[in-house]
Amino acid sequence: MIKQDTLENQAKSIYLGIGSNLGNRIKNIEKAKYKLFQNQINIVRSSNYYESLSWPNIKKPKFLNIVLEIETNLSELNLLNKCLMIEKQLGRKRSLKNAPRVCDIDIIDFRKKNLKKKLILPHPRMHKRNFVLIPLFELNKDWKHPVLKENIKTLILSLPNKDIRTIKQL
Repeated sequence: MIKQDTLENQAKSIYLGIGSNLGNRIKNIEKAKYKLFQNQINIVRSSNYYESLSWPNIKKPKFLNIVLEIETNLSELNLLNKCLMIEKQLGRKRSLKNAPRVCDIDIIDFRKKNLKKKLILPHPRMHKRNFVLIPLFELNKDWKHPVLKENIKTLILSLPNKDIRTIKQL
């Protein structure tokens, strides 16, 4: 049986995805984690690193990704602005959609909120991404999608087989 305080803490969790496919990918992600800490964002737990093919063009450099569970007093929009600022500080240049990048920080889930205004939460494509679901599963095997109401195991099993076969834990 799960204790009530455990359920309450899960409901309050915030998850970020961080990815990089340019330069020293591990160093880029570690710098992003440090900058999050410098901006009043406490990292509770971090997944392992996962390497996956670039999407939609698999000929681009492979991505390295992690998922973080964080705590912060920032609102979801203020957190988004901090993440965008950190990406820019680390050298991200916004160009073509899905272009290779030094750092990408996405808010995956913000306390189970369902928003569709300036910020869409949960992340609108996270349930189709192996590099989000598998590291998130590592952190929270009981996580449930706030909109789809599907548990994470079901979401992972609904991925195409090649998405499950081509991701590697480092």
